[in-house]
Amino acid sequence: MPKKSLLIVYHSKSGSTERMAQAVIEGAVSIDSDSVAINAKSAFQANADDLLIANALILGTPENFGYMSGALKDFFDRTFYEVEGKLSPLPYAVFIKASTDGTGALTAIQRIARGYPFVESQEALVVKGDLTDKHLEKCRELGLTFAAGLDLGIY
Repeated sequence: MPKKSLLIVYHSKSGSTERMAQAVIEGAVSIDSDSVAINAKSAFQANADDLLIANALILGTPENFGYMSGALKDFFDRTFYEVEGKLSPLPYAVFIKASTDGTGALTAIQRIARGYPFVESQEALVVKGDLTDKHLEKCRELGLTFAAGLDLGIY
């Protein structure tokens, strides 16, 4: 049986979103499954081929000027037409490191995601202000939930 792929695509400039991404990855690999492959890439490295083999997707971004990072937007720009009509609905979740409220970034991601088609499968994790250990634990739970869902055949 081929492995199912969890694709984690993120961008970080200051390091906070990177810490969140690493916690998501830690949670995902903690299930120690032979049936799930974790594919984590920066938004600039991820491409259409990664999406085409993914069974689930987690997106991470800082909030920049009330929007997602330019790098995540670039990922969407580079992959949309390449995968258009080739993707089955793909379960996804989002984590955002926000300076204000993260609403603009989340709304933009959700709007773009509907066109792929991505299906929001877990409430977005938006961290406002300083990143704490509690926030990082929620990131681990996010990664764990998606990897376990793939392992159990939920996704």
